[in-house]
Amino acid sequence: MTVADALRDRARALGFLACGVTDLEPNRHGAALDRWLANGYGGTMRYLHRQAAKRKRPAGIVPGAIRAVVVLENYYEPAPPAPAGPVVRIARYARGRDYHLELIDRLEELAAFLRARGATITRCYADGGPVPERELASRAGLGWIGKNAMLIRPQSGSFVLIGSILTDLALPVDQPLETDHCGTCTRCLDACPTGAIVEPRVVDATRCISYLTIELKSAVPDALVPRLDGWAFGCDVCNDVCPWNERFAEPTGRAAYHDRAAIRTDDPSFFDRMTEAEFEARFGDTPLERPGLARMRRNVANAFRSLGQ
Repeated sequence: MTVADALRDRARALGFLACGVTDLEPNRHGAALDRWLANGYGGTMRYLHRQAAKRKRPAGIVPGAIRAVVVLENYYEPAPPAPAGPVVRIARYARGRDYHLELIDRLEELAAFLRARGATITRCYADGGPVPERELASRAGLGWIGKNAMLIRPQSGSFVLIGSILTDLALPVDQPLETDHCGTCTRCLDACPTGAIVEPRVVDATRCISYLTIELKSAVPDALVPRLDGWAFGCDVCNDVCPWNERFAEPTGRAAYHDRAAIRTDDPSFFDRMTEAEFEARFGDTPLERPGLARMRRNVANAFRSLGQ
């Protein structure tokens, strides 16, 4: 068995959906990133400007690294039955344990596998740092970047998380998936409640519900609040309407991503009654920790306003 085959077997044994390898040549979408930033589509995420040079030239992220081992993680879970009456919505990936925590330990185990076969550099990333994850995943043959700017894997859709390990182990690279299987479909563009997908594969983050409910620290613009469509954290719309998900998405086998039912989605005062200590105890290991209690109060209020409450 080759090292590459053994790597994929180990990744599967660790519960990853897929694994591929690519080089760290310059990003094919570097010019598009420059245009996106120049148009202000990154909003207040100024760290993207600071990271731009490395995102365009991933070989500069970790000196000495020559390969990226990229893995996918399935987090899909069918929506739970909704209570009667108005309810706010939470993105699927945020209903259980924080995926950063769930991914990083197993990435480190995969990195140990690489070190045992001669690697001296194994830097792990789970949706963090200046790593152009979707670009690397596409080049590693794991999918294509769809019109909703998500990575879409032909066999399973786009409800996937991406992890990567940058290494100096000279693994053979996989063939990229060059074909765009979106075709003439525009469901994601048409369905976006705020019109954030301004053209195929170009998302204006300042209008994206995920940005508005997670990254934006100031007040959500009044003009956009009525268009939140009940979302209080993140948004699944452009994934939900994708035909590849409708056909291929399968429930995850990882219990960490299952809905904890920790939020009263029909209760406008749920977070208002909570102290900081209570919030940390209940949500400190979930994605809701990023916006924190104050912004979750804001988000829930806005979500109910968008529902006419």
